Amino acid sequence: MQNLIQNWILFYDKCEDKWHSIQASKLISNLVVLFFLVGIIVTLLSHYQIIDLRVGKFFAIELAFSILLISEILGLVFILTHSVADSVGKQFEIVSLILLRDAFKEMGHLPLDVKWNTDTLLELLPLLTDALGAVFVFLIIGLFYRSQRHVKITSSPQQQLRFIMLKKSVANVLLLVFISICVYDLMDFFFTNRYHNTFNVYYTILIFTDILILIISLRYSNLYIHLFRYSSFALATVILRLSLSAPKFYNVLLSVSAGLFVLLVTNVYNLLNKNEAVNKG
Repeated sequence: MQNLIQNWILFYDKCEDKWHSIQASKLISNLVVLFFLVGIIVTLLSHYQIIDLRVGKFFAIELAFSILLISEILGLVFILTHSVADSVGKQFEIVSLILLRDAFKEMGHLPLDVKWNTDTLLELLPLLTDALGAVFVFLIIGLFYRSQRHVKITSSPQQQLRFIMLKKSVANVLLLVFISICVYDLMDFFFTNRYHNTFNVYYTILIFTDILILIISLRYSNLYIHLFRYSSFALATVILRLSLSAPKFYNVLLSVSAGLFVLLVTNVYNLLNKNEAVNKG
């Protein structure tokens, strides 16, 4: 049993080393370029009605962004074991990229020769709100990372090692689930010519993963200040999930609100931790 656990953890460590290698970065870059070119070809074939597939003018950009987002989500698995806060920050990075991708998607609905009138200006509003929302989330992410003060919740190196091993076990399962979904989506796209936006599924899984990490952390610390921080991060993940399926304008409102929420929680947590350290000193 012990050998099985060691092999399970070793599998994760090898995957993490491979993921952070230069070869993996080149492979992801090549895949993004490949799917971008495929998207251009599909757009041209659709425009000239050679294939029966209706796509927008910026389908190639949308497809390239989707591959990039999938790689970012897979990378999230390897951050989960290091820091819950960094994992939350990564989720906001992904949401900011989704907002940018949606802005390109909205641009694809406009004709190449825009006739400026009231209707056209109204059609531009979702594009502008998605783009501005992405910038606001981008700003919040930077402030969030700057505000981080990583504090260990374990009381000994042995407990810290066990906590990391448990998180690696959860991350392993998460990695296998994400890869399975990616393979299924790609096969479904090539065989049925239907593209499904499954980022909602990813974030739903992440919600349960965050809550599971929260429950595991209670084994090592049940201090209210740590419990509140982790619970707040889990709630922010739920709000992000809602933003992905929310109507236009509300999606930006929810994303920015979730960002401001975690930023506020982080700064209050730092303040209370500082006061606690002063009182103990």
